[in-house]
Parts: sequence; C-alpha cells; structure tokens
Amino acid sequence: MKAVVCCAFGLEHTAVRDWPAPALTEDGVRIEVHAAGVSFANLLAIEGRHQNRAEPPFVPGTEVAGVVLECGPAVRHVVPGQRVMAAVRAGGFAQQVVAPERTVYALPAGISDEVAVQFPTIYGTAYAALAWRARLQPGETLLVHGAAGGSGLAAIEIGRVLGARVIATASTAHKQQAAQAHGAQLTLGSSASELREAVLQATGGRGADVVFDPVGGALFDESLRCIAPCGRLVTMGYASGQIPQVAANRLLVKNVDLIGLYWGYYLGWARQPVPSAVAEQVRAAFAELLDWTSRGLLKPRCHASHPLHEYREALRTLASREAIGRVALLPQRYDLAGTSEGFHE
Repeated sequence: MKAVVCCAFGLEHTAVRDWPAPALTEDGVRIEVHAAGVSFANLLAIEGRHQNRAEPPFVPGTEVAGVVLECGPAVRHVVPGQRVMAAVRAGGFAQQVVAPERTVYALPAGISDEVAVQFPTIYGTAYAALAWRARLQPGETLLVHGAAGGSGLAAIEIGRVLGARVIATASTAHKQQAAQAHGAQLTLGSSASELREAVLQATGGRGADVVFDPVGGALFDESLRCIAPCGRLVTMGYASGQIPQVAANRLLVKNVDLIGLYWGYYLGWARQPVPSAVAEQVRAAFAELLDWTSRGLLKPRCHASHPLHEYREALRTLASREAIGRVALLPQRYDLAGTSEGFHE
C-alpha cells in the first residue's frame, strides 16, 4: 500500500512510499482508508514532540474513515463492507489501517468521509470536555478559545446543543465569523490583555462558567481572571506552545475546578488500564454525536481535502494557522506525478 512514512523526526524526512499493510490482529478491523484527519498533533508526532511518541520509521495519522475490508475473529460490532470511522494511535496516513475494535464506530448513511473523520478525536474531545469533565449545564456561559480550529468549532456546536451561551475567541475577523456561523453568540479577538474586561462585561460581571482551552499560554492565565465563582476550566492542549503554570490561590478564591482532559485515555492509549465500561461509554457518546449530526445540530467543517501526495501542503496549512475547521487527506487518491519530494537525509 501507499503511506506517508516518517523516516526520521522532521517534515523534511517524510515521503509517500510503498509500505507493508499492517497485520490483522485478533480484535483488529482492517479499514480501507478513504479520509484521514490532519491535525496539529500529527505535526508534533512528526517532529518527535508529541506525548505519544512513536519512533521512526512510522506512519502518522490518528483518525480515519472508510470501509471495513476484514475483521479479526474476536470482532463483534462491525462487518466487512461497512462504512466506519476509527481512532488509531498511528498509521492513518495510509491506504489501509488496522484499528482495534474498541475504537471503530459504524457510520450512518448521509455522513461523508470528510465529515466523519472529524469525530474520532476532535468531536470526541469536545464532547468529553464539556459533557463529562466540565458538566456543562443549560444556561451557563461557555468560553471557547481557538474557536476557528477543529476542536474549537466542535466545542461551540456541542456547547450550543447542551444549552450554553457561547463566547468564542479567534485571531482574525474571518475566523470570528466562522465561529459565529457555528453558533457562537459573541466573538472576541485572541488578545489576552483584552479578554478579562470583555468577558466580564458580556456576563454582567460574573464571568464564564466553563472555559474550553486547547491554547494555553496567556489566554489560560487571563481565563482564570474572568472565570465565574465555582467555574470549571478544561485544559486539553497548548497550541500557543506555552504550558501554563498555576498559582493555586487563584483556584482557591473562586472555588475553581481546573480539569485536565486527555482524550487518549478514553480510547485506551494511556499507560493505565481502562475499565471495559469506558469503551461502551465512548461508543454511546459517538452514537449521540452522529445522531446530532444527522439531525443537522452539528455541522462539522472541512477546510480542505488533499490527495495523499499533497500531505505536506495539508500539514503546512495546519502549521500556518490558516485552517478553519479540519483538513483531510484522501489516501485512495494518489498521483504518481506528485511524489517527487523524497527524503532529505
């Protein structure tokens, strides 16, 4: 099969190559990959900076959608020929992948591969952050940072479905317009120096009940200054490149909950064993998310789709912060003329 192979850390050490198809495992599902999500986490993995570090050579990519080709003998939930989406620790930037059954989910008709590929990590993360970890309630105010990115748009949409009023931050007017189109009732610039005053003014001095923060850095610090009493701040990523440090007295004086979210735990990627009930909890969450999508309550946005040989362009779009929503690779589309870029070793 064709796959994007990272031979050494760094984008310059990647190329599309012939690569062995992965072996089928006892509980494995072999998927013909029709779309693969491209994310900031993929960039970190290629650079060797992701917490789930893979040693080269490896194939990056953690979320896919496609058709089941074959199943291991222990598989019960899906069958060959079925359309599915799946989360994988690596291997998604390829024409085939084998995923454990616990992270493979059937797709309803009417949901495209480019839409479906946004659920295994992006919408799953936003759902877990807001519904499970932050316990977002109807009528509360939700503050979403990085609102034009894939996870930010997902958080806005899920927040609205859960009944929250959504305030969103984004760096440009164009991105703020996208956040509004997905349900944000108020949008702000991403300047940390202006955040506190703007949020307090918008909430009558109370502050945000829940903060969804995949950015970190100065926005994290200022969020603690405009969070409501008994508010909850969920941290799940540091797109700013700065991991914040917290003065505990800030949590104390407002009875604030500071909540971490590692979505990989729910997918079984953590070192700690995961109770079997968690897999069913995740499966039920995806069933609800896909139902909301089929009913038009969620409208996942694909910024662009690229054939496999344009993977560098897709990754550079992510790195430049140009993308609004998700970028997808289409591994079954592969142009031999587009493979002139090789390894620089």
